[in-house]
Amino acid sequence: MEVYLDNSATTMCYPEVGELVYKVMCQDYGNPSSMHRKGVQAEHYIRESKETIAKILKVTPKEIFFTSGGTESDNLALIGCARANRRSGNHLITSSIEHPAILNTMRYLEEEEGFRVTYLPVDEHGKIRLDALADALCPETILVSIMYVNNEVGTVQPIQEAVQMVRRYKPSILFHTDAVQGYGKYRIYPKRMGIDLLTASGHKIHGPKGIGFLYIDSRVRITPILFGGEQQKNIRSGTENVPGIAGLGLASRLIYQDLEMKNALMRELKEHFIEGALKIENTVVHGFTDEGGAPHIISLGVAGVRSEVLLHALEDKGIYVSSGSACSSNHPAVSGVLKGIGAPQEYLDATLRFSMSEFTTKEEIDYTLETLYNCIPMLRKFTRR
Repeated sequence: MEVYLDNSATTMCYPEVGELVYKVMCQDYGNPSSMHRKGVQAEHYIRESKETIAKILKVTPKEIFFTSGGTESDNLALIGCARANRRSGNHLITSSIEHPAILNTMRYLEEEEGFRVTYLPVDEHGKIRLDALADALCPETILVSIMYVNNEVGTVQPIQEAVQMVRRYKPSILFHTDAVQGYGKYRIYPKRMGIDLLTASGHKIHGPKGIGFLYIDSRVRITPILFGGEQQKNIRSGTENVPGIAGLGLASRLIYQDLEMKNALMRELKEHFIEGALKIENTVVHGFTDEGGAPHIISLGVAGVRSEVLLHALEDKGIYVSSGSACSSNHPAVSGVLKGIGAPQEYLDATLRFSMSEFTTKEEIDYTLETLYNCIPMLRKFTRR
């Protein structure tokens, strides 16, 4: 049996999405900036995708900007807003367990452009400390960026409370959320919640790789970080990736159909997996195991077995998982998220992420549990002490 439990790294495309992408690449392949029929046809796909995403978020289509994915969207949000609003202050706030696309961009702004950055601590579940956010806010603060769902342990951040706290302190402070792991799992309404900028990625929701979007509220001041032919109101120049955009729009529509039912099924499987996995001696689940965690992510620590060793043992049985986030290079390193939540030393290099999708079945979970029961005791016997 082949079991794919690495859906937080990437997902299988919906078959309908694959068919549409092929059609746009090989039949409706015009450049959307061209004035002839082929170009108008291509531009139609862009407009339709914007309208689909805007309807899901309850925003306007003109506030959706397509990028190459989550990393570019995060870079545009942080660098573009920091530069555009520098006259109002030079202080930025984020959490200590963000995705590298946020953390490395913040470090760049700190080290190369002279901004001051505060990295908020989190509790043992990976939830930001709101008291620390309150203490960090100051007259120089211009931007706060907190992820919607943590990509390693699945913790859902208190975005609504954080936004309200920021707004009470100073309404002009911008609020960005990296919702790459939240979009397609939660109904997120930026205007209702007070979110100014939101990042999402296609390949996390059964869409194509190499495409994502950034929602930018119309009142936000932002400068471009790419320059070229002035596409997308000059916010993100470059010929649009029309096949990817079309696929992203369709994937967005499909994943939000029967969303609550899909989430309920994944949460049942998650509970079943956790109950079974914790029967193994010296194991722990990082983050929340209830509604405080996303329905699709499980971070399992297995003391006495290095994560890389267990990962390949599972791979030999046809089970595919991640160690760490699998969203950076494949060079193994101790997780900053696990350090941030204060995970015990024996789990820092002994944790795997199992992440499901709407296509995951109970049979696959049972097979994975059976494999864990069989291989962990054996691997522990050969672990150097």
